Amino acid sequence: MIKLFVGLGNPGPEYSSTRHNAGFWWIDRLSEKLKAPLHYEKSYKALYAKVQLKDHTLWLLEPQTFMNLSGQSVSALAHFFKIEPQEILVVHDELDVTPGQAKLKLGGSHAGHNGLRDIHAQLGSDQYWRLRLGIGHPGVKSEVIHWVLKKPSLEQRLAIDECLDRCLGAFEDLIAGDMSKATLKIHTSKPPRPKPVRPLDPKAHEATTSAPPTTLASTPSTAPKAPAP
Repeated sequence: MIKLFVGLGNPGPEYSSTRHNAGFWWIDRLSEKLKAPLHYEKSYKALYAKVQLKDHTLWLLEPQTFMNLSGQSVSALAHFFKIEPQEILVVHDELDVTPGQAKLKLGGSHAGHNGLRDIHAQLGSDQYWRLRLGIGHPGVKSEVIHWVLKKPSLEQRLAIDECLDRCLGAFEDLIAGDMSKATLKIHTSKPPRPKPVRPLDPKAHEATTSAPPTTLASTPSTAPKAPAP
């Protein structure tokens, strides 16, 4: 089962709406769902909440150390409460997943993500769960840094928001340890919204329907006729 839910991002209003903060967005939604407001805890250098759900004790965490030092917060809390890596879910932005989609994964490489890189180092293990929220890729490696620190387009943000809500629907399965069921819910994305049909201009329609039909009848020839024999 998952005991510690970690969202990755950068602190400060200038970063709050950027793609790199997708992990924060999901934890904020979970905090609202559980009615567990986050508050700053100096011991973990993070925004933090402790939640008691029947016989489950859960922790929510948003490191405030900036992305590349996220592992400091995660390891401090995990070591204090004796939480194993397999009981941790790290929610983060993922370049290799399309906006609107998400992937649940246990272990593996950090793939260059600086937040995951530091968590690997501080926990001494890669065997924690990741919820990979798709933000898409700019298409050019040199543009990645600028891409993650910019706001997504309105269309992408709407797709990501729908994805966040869908993933939130797997919360009960995550705390129950039913990762197969959680995976099914998280990986099943809704079909894209159809683009609205542009309404026809009534004036243009009227002009089209009232115009006289075009005929292809030939005009009589004005050339003189040959005399009858």
